[in-house]
Amino acid sequence: MANTSKRASVRFDTTLTAVGNNTGIVVPPEVVEELGGGKRAAVVVNVNGYEYRNTMATMNDKQMISVSAAIRKETGLAGGDQIRVTLALADSPRPVDIPKDLAAAFKKNPKAKAFFDGLTNSVQRYHVDNINGAKTDETRQRRVDKAIELFLADKPR
Repeated sequence: MANTSKRASVRFDTTLTAVGNNTGIVVPPEVVEELGGGKRAAVVVNVNGYEYRNTMATMNDKQMISVSAAIRKETGLAGGDQIRVTLALADSPRPVDIPKDLAAAFKKNPKAKAFFDGLTNSVQRYHVDNINGAKTDETRQRRVDKAIELFLADKPR
C-alpha cells in the first residue's frame, strides 16, 4: 500500500454510506476543497488504518469514494459504520504489477517489453487486468500470447 506520511493529507470522521449494493465514503465539500485535487482526484484513502487507492466521483451531487466488496470483506466494514478517513492526493500512477507469466514472455521478447513500458499506465493496467481475469490457464496463456503479439506489432490494443 502507498504511504501517506510525506503527503499533505486531510482527515475526517464520517459514516460509511450504503445505498443498495453501493458502499462509499461521502467526502464533504470542504475536504474536497482543502485537498485541492478537484472533484475527480486520484487519492490514497486510509479508512481506519486500511489504505487503498481510488478516485473521487460525483454521485447524487456528492463527492464520493467507493469502498468495494473486497475492501469491506478485508476490513469487516459495513454501511452505517463510523469510520476515520485520511485522504491524500495520489502523486503518481498506480503501479502495475506484471504477472509472472507475462514477465516470462517479456524476457523472450524484449521488444514487446519495451513497447509495453512506453504505454500509459491505464493501457498497461488494461492488459494486466485482462490476463489476471482469465478463469483457466489456457485462457490466461492465450491472453499473454495475444498481448505479446500486439506489442510486437506496435499496437497498444
